[in-house]
Amino acid sequence: MSGSTTSAGRPTPNSSPTGAGASAALRPRVKLPLSWIYAPSAATLTFALRNTFAACLAVGIAFWMELDSPAWAAMTVWAVAQATRGESQSKAKWRIIGTITGAVASIALMAAAPQAPWLFFPMIAIWIGLCSGLATFVSNFRSYALVLAGYTCSIICMDAASDPDNIFTVAVSRTTYITLGVLCEAFMGLIFATTQERQARMQLRQKLESALILVTGTLCSILGEERGALNAARRQFGTILSINDQIEFAEVEMGPHGHEGDHARAALASVSALLSRGFGMAMRLQLLNHDHPAFTQAADEILSFLRELPKRIANTETVPDLLAELQHLRDVCRLYAAPHRETDIQNSNEPIPGADPFDLRLNEQDTEAHLDERVLFMSLGELLGDLELAIKEYEASTHTIPGDHFHFQRQTHRDTREAIHNGLRGACAVLVTALIYEITAWPSGLGFIAITTLVCGLFATKENPVLGTTEFLKGALVAYAVAWILVFVLMPKVTTFETLTLFLGPAMFLGGLAKGNPSTAGGAAAYGLLLPAMLGLENHHVMNEVAFYNSNMAVVMAVGISVLVFRTVLPFNSSEERLRLRRIMLTELRHLADPNYAPQISVWIGRNTDRFARLIRHAGPTPAPLIEACILGTLATLTLGLNIIRLRTLLDREYLPDSARRPIQLVLHYVEQSTRRHDKAARVANAAVRRLRALDEHETDLVTRLEMTRAITYLVVIAYTMQTNADFLDASRPFKGERSHLKLQNAPQ
Repeated sequence: MSGSTTSAGRPTPNSSPTGAGASAALRPRVKLPLSWIYAPSAATLTFALRNTFAACLAVGIAFWMELDSPAWAAMTVWAVAQATRGESQSKAKWRIIGTITGAVASIALMAAAPQAPWLFFPMIAIWIGLCSGLATFVSNFRSYALVLAGYTCSIICMDAASDPDNIFTVAVSRTTYITLGVLCEAFMGLIFATTQERQARMQLRQKLESALILVTGTLCSILGEERGALNAARRQFGTILSINDQIEFAEVEMGPHGHEGDHARAALASVSALLSRGFGMAMRLQLLNHDHPAFTQAADEILSFLRELPKRIANTETVPDLLAELQHLRDVCRLYAAPHRETDIQNSNEPIPGADPFDLRLNEQDTEAHLDERVLFMSLGELLGDLELAIKEYEASTHTIPGDHFHFQRQTHRDTREAIHNGLRGACAVLVTALIYEITAWPSGLGFIAITTLVCGLFATKENPVLGTTEFLKGALVAYAVAWILVFVLMPKVTTFETLTLFLGPAMFLGGLAKGNPSTAGGAAAYGLLLPAMLGLENHHVMNEVAFYNSNMAVVMAVGISVLVFRTVLPFNSSEERLRLRRIMLTELRHLADPNYAPQISVWIGRNTDRFARLIRHAGPTPAPLIEACILGTLATLTLGLNIIRLRTLLDREYLPDSARRPIQLVLHYVEQSTRRHDKAARVANAAVRRLRALDEHETDLVTRLEMTRAITYLVVIAYTMQTNADFLDASRPFKGERSHLKLQNAPQ
């Protein structure tokens, strides 16, 4: 998934067709029901074929090896199978690690309580809860490995509960199934994969290009003062985060490589900072006087550069020329942002023909406007600096650099409360099912517990597990119906493995097609995972009706219990999560202003981009006005924090005199202490801007005046953001969206 929003073949506003053909071209293509079966995409068809062959191969080898549960080999194939080879390889590696960890834990737990169920089941619950909670703090398939360690331990323990002395044999057997399934999936993946490394590098490059194209389009809208620019900017954070997650998988596909992935992550971090910088630029354009010929001409040149960037960035050979032109534009902005006296400059040194920014024979009315121009040029130059860094990191990610030791790791949001909730839900599911088993003495009760822990483990770290488990239940019911047909109608006629594949292959192939279709992927995951287990595949007999109904009813009930647990035990609540995320973010914002705390831009951007993406995912296709206000407030808070960090950096350089440092320190103090009255902090920031303007007018040192210009640049955004987002910044009460909309000309419509 590239994350690109470009769509080849669609008409653009400048080249739209007319007449009847235009309406046909613009009409959205209707997707027919069940088209994913009879008209799948090439990628989905390849995915389904690859994993069907791998599952059948794993079952065949398991039969040949006389393994006692061949179905688990096929289940592993579908558990590991992902859309890209990088994802599959990464998940396979972490699945093996999680399986071994769970096997070792099962031996330890069984040894600790071999004949004490009222001690044994709570220990299993604690282990499941611990793994689920810790999995919340890591990302991608490292999280999967932790939950896998939890439910693998439970499955092995349930298999060996009737014969504790056999725990080691069961653990080794389970690990064998998992390894066999992983190897079969990897083998088929290698057969179907062609030029994997080259394609991975090309896809990584395309992902970064799409991110740069997105951000340059937004910057063009902001500089052009177009309506809807901020709305477009906030949507792109989710896209950027999805691209960031795919970089790790691209690194796996590239095999032995340098630090291209680190440079790619750094490029995306720069893009996120650039979007926030553009948000601040939009505020300054609204608040400050920008009716200056020099600024207008410079902005037009930069707009022209940004519009040509998508075409030029595609050719890596032109990147040096691109950076050289960008450096020239930055030099122009620096030159106009730098304060000068009339005696320090000659008229022949005009960086833009037809404009003389250094004629300071100004009356009092023009002094403030001239400082506004310098502030705007300063802001524009820093924006171009972030763009330059993003392009440099993009260029470094396209090839291996000899001797490169660059490392960049994105910081993500870590929620302790969410981790505790995940752990408690998993532990509760084990205790509830164990209680049912102890009361009823159900012969399939141990399998009932094992499948419950499996489902709870799979969805423990999901932001909204209710939706996932509901789809999983639908897939389990479909798997039950298909298994009934196979077991009672087709499989009694089977005498050889080859005949079995004639029936099993098409059933699994349909599951692969469904998994490749976004609308049915959730249910298809359950279908592919549970179908082999429901068939009762063994070497020497076919499942009878009593075993089928008893064991498979346990599977379906386990999924149903999981849905019930996620709906009743600390259920997901989007409004509560928004409040929690907002409070965490505002607490960190106050820490940024603490003089004893050393803030880092990469940490602030990484964590808040993650939170931003969560809000967008929960918003759905048509966000409510309250959700839109929360998203806009989050973006404003991200921008506010970045300007506070830059202000702190400015103070650390110690170029400013005490008369200028004191008002800035007072602003930071009020930001740090403000929990409710942010309007007071905004007034202090506005007063600091007025004080620095007065100091700048009488300052003679050029470096000091340049630093004052930077301080004003940041303070303007801090003051306006705190003034217009007072309700969002008030962590003492839930946010309802009052007085939260920025009064900007390019605000969302």
